[in-house]
Amino acid sequence: MKVAVLGFGTVGVGVYEMLKSADGLEAGPVLVRAGKDDAPFKVTSMEKIAQDPSVDAVAEVMGGVEPAFTYACCALKAGKHFVTSNKALVAAKGPELAKLAAENGVGFLFSAACGGGVPFLHNMALAVQSDEIVSVGGILNGTTNYMLDNMQSSGLSYADALSDAQKLGYAEADPTADVTGLDALRKIMLACAVAFNALPTEGLLNEGIDSFSADDVAYLRSVGLTCRLIASGGKNEDGSVYAYVEPVVFPGSAAECSVLKNFNMARYNGKNSGRIVMIGQGAGRWPTASAVLRDLSDISCGRRVMMKPSCSVVSANNASCCHSYLVRLPAGEKLDLPIESCEARGNACYVRTGNVSVKQMHEKAAELRQAGVQVFFAAIGE
Repeated sequence: MKVAVLGFGTVGVGVYEMLKSADGLEAGPVLVRAGKDDAPFKVTSMEKIAQDPSVDAVAEVMGGVEPAFTYACCALKAGKHFVTSNKALVAAKGPELAKLAAENGVGFLFSAACGGGVPFLHNMALAVQSDEIVSVGGILNGTTNYMLDNMQSSGLSYADALSDAQKLGYAEADPTADVTGLDALRKIMLACAVAFNALPTEGLLNEGIDSFSADDVAYLRSVGLTCRLIASGGKNEDGSVYAYVEPVVFPGSAAECSVLKNFNMARYNGKNSGRIVMIGQGAGRWPTASAVLRDLSDISCGRRVMMKPSCSVVSANNASCCHSYLVRLPAGEKLDLPIESCEARGNACYVRTGNVSVKQMHEKAAELRQAGVQVFFAAIGE
């Protein structure tokens, strides 16, 4: 199966190089920007790829919604299988692409968009054929995990941890999507689409690590807790879907505390299988390229659906998800939530709440910040 590659950046180079030696796959043309076509295999026209009868599949690794969506539609309409590592594209246009793929009798897979080399969506897409998935989530962003690990194990400041992540290529020059939790949120959206045939696009909540400080590290260390950024998704009792991202603090014995550096820990809970956990490299050239080729190999073997054409676009309902929180506030600041304990530390106080809904906690933090109050909060894990 000959594969055209859209994009020749970090991941694109990896995909092209791996295609050269992959069993049953063949490297085809590579789409690049005008002026970058400095080799015979590079082209600047998507139409040329779409009209090439020797090209069976297209692997998109450009990023962004446009022009990736336009190119995806062009490929699918031309009868080419389409594989992507682009989480923003699938989160925004996944159901449309799934329907278009079905209409044209071709495959649409995107396991590389969530978890890098970790076969999270790949395995879950197989599991839903025979089991009911109850919940999904985990540590789905390697950049923030690298930063949190370095801040807590090596004593780096937030700024130094971010700088290190950027130097190593784990974080972009603009790290906003990572540190605010948006990247992890997009991934949990895709996980919900695969697990529950429902893509949540509204009602989503995300809290990142950009409020996490060295003082928080010191406090957590003194009480034996470790912070990780966790994405969560699942089905409520009424059948609605919940989906959110927030920091969670765990005791040292928790499995999440052993996930270090830029690794991911993705999990799903099956009604029959129980808890399935996968750990591995969540980003980078070779892990992500390997996931792209895994999808291409699946397509060549006849497995072509990851998001069903019937996938519905829904609003997330996070009002039914409840747990206790650890909240850091300036000393003397009031927190209008059920409170179990409060401990003063210098100019700050650390409050442990009673059972609070995710929606209520996120809204309360937004209200405090709107009033100029600096706040950090994390769910208390088990």
